[in-house]
Parts: sequence; C-alpha cells; structure tokens
Amino acid sequence: MTLSRQQRNAIAAALGAAALFGVTVPLAKQALLGESAWLIAGLLYLGSGTGLAVLAIVQRRRWTVARAELPWLAAAILSGGIIAPVLLMVGLGGQQGSSTSLLLVTEGVFTSIIAWCVFRENVDRRVFLGFLAVTAGAMLLLAGPAQHGVAVVPALYVLGACLAWAIDNTFTRKVALADAVQLAALKGLIAGATNAVLAIMQGARWPGVPTVAYVGLLGLLGYGASLVLFVVALRGLGAARTSAYFASGPFVGAVAAVLLLAEPVTASQVGAGLLMLAGVWLQLSESHSHEHEHEELVHDHFHEHDDHHRHHPDGTAVAPHAHPHRHDRLRHRHGHFPDAHHSHDH
Repeated sequence: MTLSRQQRNAIAAALGAAALFGVTVPLAKQALLGESAWLIAGLLYLGSGTGLAVLAIVQRRRWTVARAELPWLAAAILSGGIIAPVLLMVGLGGQQGSSTSLLLVTEGVFTSIIAWCVFRENVDRRVFLGFLAVTAGAMLLLAGPAQHGVAVVPALYVLGACLAWAIDNTFTRKVALADAVQLAALKGLIAGATNAVLAIMQGARWPGVPTVAYVGLLGLLGYGASLVLFVVALRGLGAARTSAYFASGPFVGAVAAVLLLAEPVTASQVGAGLLMLAGVWLQLSESHSHEHEHEELVHDHFHEHDDHHRHHPDGTAVAPHAHPHRHDRLRHRHGHFPDAHHSHDH
C-alpha cells in the first residue's frame, strides 16, 4: 500500500510517541526510590499538563473540543490519566524496569481488541497472529524467574495499566480531531492534580524540589509530548494501527533499562522480547484495501487536499490548514487505515 504524506507523518508521530514514552519507564523507576508511587504518578502528569498548558496559552490556541465530546474526554482522563499511571508506578516499583517495559507491549493488543470489537476496525490473519505472539511473550515473562524478571503481582498491576490505557486510547479516538496540545494539557492537569491530592491524603510526603523538577520534566516529555504525538497518529492511523506502532516503545524502554539501570538480562526476557517483536512486525506488515463508501460528514480538523478534501473549487492544497468543511458521499477503493475518514464496519 502506497502511503500518503499524511500517513507517513502519522507513522512518524506514533514512533516518536513510542520512543519518548519507552524511555520514561526506566527513568521513572529511578525517581520511585523512597517515594510514593501514587504521588510520582501524579507529578508525571502534572509536569505534562503544566508545560503543555503554558505552550497552549503562549500560542493562543483556540478551544476545539465540542461539548458532545466532553464525556469521551472525561472517560479518557479517568482511565488513562488517573488509573493507568498509578497501576504502572506500583507495578514498576516491584520488578525490573526492562521486564515492565516489555509487558507494556500488551497495551497494543488490548487496544486492537477493543478497536476490533467496538469500532469494527479490520483484523486480518497477520494482525491476529501478532496478537498471539505478543500474548505468548507476556506469558513467557510471567513464567520466568521472579528474582531476575517479572513478579506476578507487580506484573498484574502493569497489565492492568495497559488495559486502562487501551480503554483510554479508545475514548481518545473519539476526540482525536481536536487540538492535541489542548487535549494533553487538560488531561495532564486534571489527572495529575487528582492523583497528587489523593496521594497526599493517603499520607504521601511531598518530595524535594530536585525530585519534583526531574519528575515534572520527565512527565512533560514522556507523557505530554508523547500524548500529543499519539493523538496526531490516531487521526491518520486509527486506534489499532497507532498502538501497533506505539508498541515499539517498550523495546526502547527495555534497552534503556539495561543500559541505564545495569539490570541483568534473562533468557525469558530475550525469548519474550523476540516473540513480542515478531507480533508487532506481523501487525505492522498488514495491508488493507477494499471498496468502501464514505457517508456525508461535516467536521473541523487540520487537513491537506486529497481525495477526501476537495472543497476548494480550484483544487489547490494550502498545506495543512483547518476549518469546518463537508465531505460529500464518496465510494472508491484504495489502501487505507481506519482513520477519521475510514471508520466503516468490516
């Protein structure tokens, strides 16, 4: 399938989001030493929300979230901003950073299953085999020696975080055409403040200024910038494909954990990593093309002029611009991803 420039940009955004988030895991483990996992989770998102809110104010970005989309955004904040990071920090505190990173690949499997069941995104044989390979890798990690890899209870916390983020991805898909910086800023501020307050209410002590600054900067890059890029990728790839590309992040995190934290590498980790890598490759190498029909649609988002955006009589393409526009009913055939313009059933 020949990729358009927008699709290539979406893939690059997904890979960038993956790399930023992947490195965050081992670096966050360093910040957990002697600190409350719940409070660190809150500070990560507070750093993300504060930095992006300042950017949005400086750039005078206009609010683009419709009132009807607010329940979806609230659900995304609850599942992905409040619940998931706490589960991840608790799980990360009980096992190696490298093993935790590898387990995060399962977020893509959970997201793809939800995208398939709820949004009827296409799942062919290669994608399904990819699911099985990633699942087998996770099971191999769980079966490995706990003293040098995965402890079952912390691993269940990490898997719970992956499921919560998968639900978050599904909800965020519904608001992906809104301003990505604003979405990430609002999510960071609300989720971060909520978790920080709850942690202090549970007896957590506020860490020193160096720790707060370190965790805040880590959150801005690993959660904030990563989420902005993830939302951009969602627009062009859909939830399942974006998560498949995002699944490269855990491998970056696993390598970073070995290099930065001097963690030992076990046979189960190597085997699991290879299985998961094969699973990710199977999902990414899938190609999808068929005749499909677009219903009439009116919405507002950044776009270039292509087969789906021909609303200017002269056909000129003023690179990327945003305004309300209408899509007439259209039937055609081409290779495509389940993006905002291809959300049809299969």
